[in-house]
Amino acid sequence: MVISYIMTTDYNKAPLKIFAEYYRPHLLLFGADMLCASLSAGVDLLFPMMTKYTIETLLPQQIFSFFFIMIGLMVGLYLLRTLFSYFITYWGHTVGAYIEADMRRDLFKHLQTLSFSFYDNNRTGQIMSRVTNDLWEVTELAHHGPEDLFISILTLVGSFILILMLRWEMAVILFCIVPLMVIHTVYSRRQMMKASRSVKERTAEINASLESSISGVRVAKAFTNESYETSKFRGGNENYKSAKKVYYKSMATFHCKLDFLLHILNVVVLAVGGVLIMQGKMDLAGLIACNLFVAAFLQPIRRLAGFVEQYTTGMAGFGRFVEIMRIQPDIRDKDNAIALKHVRGNIEYRDVTFSYNNDRTVLEHINLRVSAGGTVALVGPSGGGKTTICHLLPRFYEISAGSITIDGHDIRDLTLESLRRNIGIVQQDVFLFASTIKENIGYGRIDATNDEIIEAAKRAEIHDDIMRLPDGYDSIVGERGIKLSGGQKQRVSIARIFLKNPPILILDEATSALDSATELKIQRALEELSKGRTTLIIAHRLSTIRNADFIVVIDDEGIKQQGKHEELLAHGGLYAELYTAQSSAVAIPA
Repeated sequence: MVISYIMTTDYNKAPLKIFAEYYRPHLLLFGADMLCASLSAGVDLLFPMMTKYTIETLLPQQIFSFFFIMIGLMVGLYLLRTLFSYFITYWGHTVGAYIEADMRRDLFKHLQTLSFSFYDNNRTGQIMSRVTNDLWEVTELAHHGPEDLFISILTLVGSFILILMLRWEMAVILFCIVPLMVIHTVYSRRQMMKASRSVKERTAEINASLESSISGVRVAKAFTNESYETSKFRGGNENYKSAKKVYYKSMATFHCKLDFLLHILNVVVLAVGGVLIMQGKMDLAGLIACNLFVAAFLQPIRRLAGFVEQYTTGMAGFGRFVEIMRIQPDIRDKDNAIALKHVRGNIEYRDVTFSYNNDRTVLEHINLRVSAGGTVALVGPSGGGKTTICHLLPRFYEISAGSITIDGHDIRDLTLESLRRNIGIVQQDVFLFASTIKENIGYGRIDATNDEIIEAAKRAEIHDDIMRLPDGYDSIVGERGIKLSGGQKQRVSIARIFLKNPPILILDEATSALDSATELKIQRALEELSKGRTTLIIAHRLSTIRNADFIVVIDDEGIKQQGKHEELLAHGGLYAELYTAQSSAVAIPA
């Protein structure tokens, strides 16, 4: 129930309203925290009154027995306050951690809904910064924010009323100085908020630069560009340092001016109290009580100062959280989307046009038909749009015009989950998670058994290699599979598809990283897997697709030729040119 509520939050509302909604699942614990905060504030207000009564009545009248009872009561109250403080510190921070975790959960789930185009335009390090660093201060704000604000208001009002009852002159002094503090706080908050957001942005830039540099460290070493990478990082680090200095400058200005007003308030109270004593309108006990109340009054002011600092940093991060949550996925299910079932695999591209971000047109008026169970190979020069054509089928990108259908169903009328569940992809750029081989193969079907994973590995011709590793299927592959060879990584990714066993296959240079002997084995395995399944193959080595049912030749102007291998060679043109070029480099059997 909690998850469904959070996920239906309207992120177009004001940030503070969104922030408040995250307290809903934790109201009971939050209420207990605020109750303890109220009782703690009550103890702080009681102490000056008890002190005044002790100094004015008990000691002058020598009621010593009750004096020690009063001291005992004070000790008891402060023991209770200690328990309240423990609860506030522990469970209050826990509420903040719960809220931060809820926000991070929602942000991660939202990121999963965004299409490839979002990740094309945003660096990984910057996205990570939004998920981690930006929400870190939210824990403190979610805990201390409402608590500090509530306690401060309660203590301020209580102290002001008690001082007014004690000496109206002192209340007038507070009434004159507090507005100055409020004006100063509001003005400073705007400056600190702007500076804090700048710090967040510079932090995201550093994370992006760090992620890029660490991922490319092998390239940097290969080109002996370590000093260049260090210099590039130093520039981002300097920008971060400059942003921090601006923030600390505004923070220092805020605290110093506020401290000056607070100390001057003590001096003014002492001066006015001294004058009243000289005039016989106040005794020493009254002045001591006034000073205690002023001290109680100043404590919430200092709390509010800390709240302002937490608010600026926390809301700067929360603002960036809301900013990304407001990005609507450009590819999502229709309200009446249907699930794709009983797939035969008839695919048709009808007058399909596509451009990235409505900018440069990549594909224009593409028409292509693939019969159920057929194998179609896409060949041609790099940059012609072969991979893009395949990525449009599972709706990784949305077409600009035309339609794509599977068994007569427009893919935009299907649920994304059912569409992608029925399509298996082996990409040219293999990605493996930094976990075990078993987990990477099992990613093809999360509920697969060990026997099914092993069978998939055998069909992908990787089982023997795995068994030669020290930990077998439990061997860690390292970051992006760095501990495996290129051919091994490719075969692990192929094993995932064997396990998934989808009715439609997309093989994007699936054998590109394999040696000749292994390639032949995998080719036979892929041919077996392709039987009865609709298969789209992207290939540069034409020897791997000679037996395809249909070959489509694509360049940057669109589809140039279609037909079987022999037909295309006989007609000449681009395919024959590519085939001849490859034949001159490597002997290709006719």
